[in-house]
Amino acid sequence: MMINLSEYKNIHCIGIGGIGLSAIAEILISRGCHVSGSDMKRSDITDNLEKHGVKIYIGHRAENVENADLIVYSAAIAEENPEIIRAREKNIPLAGRAEILGVLMDDFENSIAISGTHGKTTTTSMVSLILEQAKLEPTILVGGNLAEIGGNVKVGHSKYFVTEACEYRDSFLQLRPKIEVILNIDSDHLDYFKDIEHIVSSFDKFAKIVPEDGKIIAYDANPFVNQVIKDIPGAITYGYNENCTYYITNVAFDGNGMPVFDVNYQGEHLGKVKLSVPGEHNILNAVGAFACCHQLGVAPAVIIDTLDKFKGTQRRFDIVGTTSDGVKLVDDYAHHPTEIKATLSAAHNIPHNRLWCLFQPHTYTRTLALFDDFAEAFAEADILILAEIYAAREKNIYKISSKELAEEIKRVHPDKKVYYMDTFEEIANYVKKNAEKDDLVITMGAGDIYKVGELIISE
Repeated sequence: MMINLSEYKNIHCIGIGGIGLSAIAEILISRGCHVSGSDMKRSDITDNLEKHGVKIYIGHRAENVENADLIVYSAAIAEENPEIIRAREKNIPLAGRAEILGVLMDDFENSIAISGTHGKTTTTSMVSLILEQAKLEPTILVGGNLAEIGGNVKVGHSKYFVTEACEYRDSFLQLRPKIEVILNIDSDHLDYFKDIEHIVSSFDKFAKIVPEDGKIIAYDANPFVNQVIKDIPGAITYGYNENCTYYITNVAFDGNGMPVFDVNYQGEHLGKVKLSVPGEHNILNAVGAFACCHQLGVAPAVIIDTLDKFKGTQRRFDIVGTTSDGVKLVDDYAHHPTEIKATLSAAHNIPHNRLWCLFQPHTYTRTLALFDDFAEAFAEADILILAEIYAAREKNIYKISSKELAEEIKRVHPDKKVYYMDTFEEIANYVKKNAEKDDLVITMGAGDIYKVGELIISE
């Protein structure tokens, strides 16, 4: 079904409290639509939407959809949701969040989608802020909270649209970008994808969505990304190889562990970039953003200045604070072995005494599918504490727990201090008793492990 949004006036969003669907709701409001929505609980997001005039229902009930002429639902909503069932009974058209995002993108001459297994939120934020600083007034949709725009969405007044493109359940195949950035491809979301070949085939379809006059910008050193772009004429590449369209040279780290490097374009030196976010992974995120904005005609000086000021998004190496004992606390969203290694490696460049990692695995399927990779991922942490697995959308039919993962890590690294603790209070108390001055403590995971940092710092 091809949706023409101008035909619908009363749009109801199921799962409106989610970061993705709430952003769509704000864009629909800016277009003059009347929006209502439901979610299981109140949050800062639902409170903010109410201020914009959205009627919010707490709890999912059939009667919530009675006045709607279009229903939009988030990826987390099941078929047996009472509002979905009622909409089908009443023949109210239903559309997933990604489908509506694709429809909205059609209205923009320069629609940009940032994809990849890791780094989407950071790179989308970088691109958005560069276009903002270049006075191009983009409409922005980020998968995390970006302080500079006061949330995760900003409605602009131009032909530029920037969004994250999530591969989970193939939702990015509903988007219609003119420019795609492919940061990397890795094994993840194995509750949906069968294997890495299935993931690569989805990214391949995603790349084919770009029209002939569009652009694909891709990281050249990821073998799976290379598989996707090998038959695409004119693909723009970036990386460390001098054969890339954009390539990185002279990497160094300053006294605070922040990266400094040169960016070159087809043999021409464009400038030296200094980042305020740590890690080699952020060098690649920054150069992906650099290439994207340079292709849109933004001057290198504007790009470099924005990247220099960029302090990151919420829950991406987020500095929470320092305790009265001089222990520094950081929070990070890393929940995949590749991301864990990158974050711990970034932490190593920052002056510290011991490195603590307080990790909460995210979903049973991911923990099971990548169990051996998780066992190897924490080599750079001096002390590791595991909280129980965050279930998210799943039930534990696999009978797997963090305790087993702790035992396996201990087996692989017999000299490492590895603990499993039942509760956040227990973890926080252990850190408060045992962490010393200049220790660096990272709460890590895509669930609610950040609350442990709050418990530690609240003293």
